[in-house]
Amino acid sequence: MLVAYDGSSFRGFAAQGGTTIRTVAGVLEAAVGRVLRHPVRFTCAGRTDAGVHAWGQVLHFDSPRAPGDIDLAKLQRAVNKMLSPAIVVRSLEVVDDSFHARFSATHRRYRYHVLNRAVPDPFLAATSWQVEHPLDVRSMQAAGDPLIGEHDYSSFCRQPLSGGSMVRRVHEARWFDMGDDLLRFEITARSFCQQMVRAIVGTMVDVGLGKKRAGDVAGILRAKDRVAAGDLAPPHGLTLWEVGYASTSTA
Repeated sequence: MLVAYDGSSFRGFAAQGGTTIRTVAGVLEAAVGRVLRHPVRFTCAGRTDAGVHAWGQVLHFDSPRAPGDIDLAKLQRAVNKMLSPAIVVRSLEVVDDSFHARFSATHRRYRYHVLNRAVPDPFLAATSWQVEHPLDVRSMQAAGDPLIGEHDYSSFCRQPLSGGSMVRRVHEARWFDMGDDLLRFEITARSFCQQMVRAIVGTMVDVGLGKKRAGDVAGILRAKDRVAAGDLAPPHGLTLWEVGYASTSTA
């Protein structure tokens, strides 16, 4: 299942059983279960935090019904009628047991939008971070260079309670000027640790504002200390844009 959603009114993706907290998975599982007339539990490609959006989230679930007994087009229409425009099922397909939405993924791509102007835009307010003061985009671009490759990203990640490695391999980290004062950051890796993209964007914006230098980023990485990096960028500017798999792309 390929899903897009506006995360503004949700407390993240992951369902929180036995609570009244509204999450993307909780709402979507209820809708799909209602149509199929049996409970479903999703496995996702990546859990997004509260307020974060998705265009290319990938999910899988198991059904006791035979594949031929499920009308995928009818399921898609029914769920979209119930949940759109906040949640939209973009496509559905049957996969074999070897597919896993999380572990079969070869890469994930996130986008972050920054509106760099003093005057707000009501049509971009839900999906971009407004930064009033002018940003030095060239310096921000240079700040992304040390991030490419395999590094310990402890300085940019929320430390999990259970421990675990913060080593990740980043393939791309670039800024794009979209015109009309809108900037887009794209970052691609096989996987990310929690809050990693928002911490990177927050640090890069500090560089753009002159609070840090592009050359500081390498030292921040080496520090392996969350205090060394900048504050988290707001969640509403972030979108899980694409999840890739060996045999196909999801977007």
